[in-house]
Amino acid sequence: MATAETTEKAAPPPEAKTSGDAVPTKYFALLELVLRFLLFASALVAVLVIVTSKQTKINNRKYLFNMNPVQLYFVAALSVTGFYAIISTLISFCSLLKPGCFTKALSHFVILDVLMLGIVASATGAAGAVAYIGLKGNSHAGWMKVCNIYDKFCRHIAASVAVSLFGSIVLVLLVLLSVYALSKKIPK
Repeated sequence: MATAETTEKAAPPPEAKTSGDAVPTKYFALLELVLRFLLFASALVAVLVIVTSKQTKINNRKYLFNMNPVQLYFVAALSVTGFYAIISTLISFCSLLKPGCFTKALSHFVILDVLMLGIVASATGAAGAVAYIGLKGNSHAGWMKVCNIYDKFCRHIAASVAVSLFGSIVLVLLVLLSVYALSKKIPK
């Protein structure tokens, strides 16, 4: 009986165990770092694809990405997101090296990630809508299809919008990961 009491006293209560909390925090920080790098890569690829989109067809008329204000907004929004991804990746890397900063960084990242998600989602939606009109046209408004003429240009725009949509999904995952990691820090 004395041995049973000794083993019960030796084991700390479940609330007092703190070593188990350090392991998930490190995994959260590592996963966040990977997702932030993917966000940067998707923003960079989307911007490069749309900026290199140009095609000359009818009467030597060129169709460039900067001829449409929506596509300029798309490039600007993804450029800002790429810059944010660089900065947040560096901060996440520092948080990975210094685990005490992770919680403080998460609280700031949640707000900024939601803001970036709104910007990227609105730019992706706007560029996707214009691309759809270019693909299908709108007979009621008198807008002609242009993708049957400028097919290479439209493929670039479609690829850029698809990569940007991937970036939006990465941002959603970052927000969910940050909120989940912060909820684990709330004492019960």
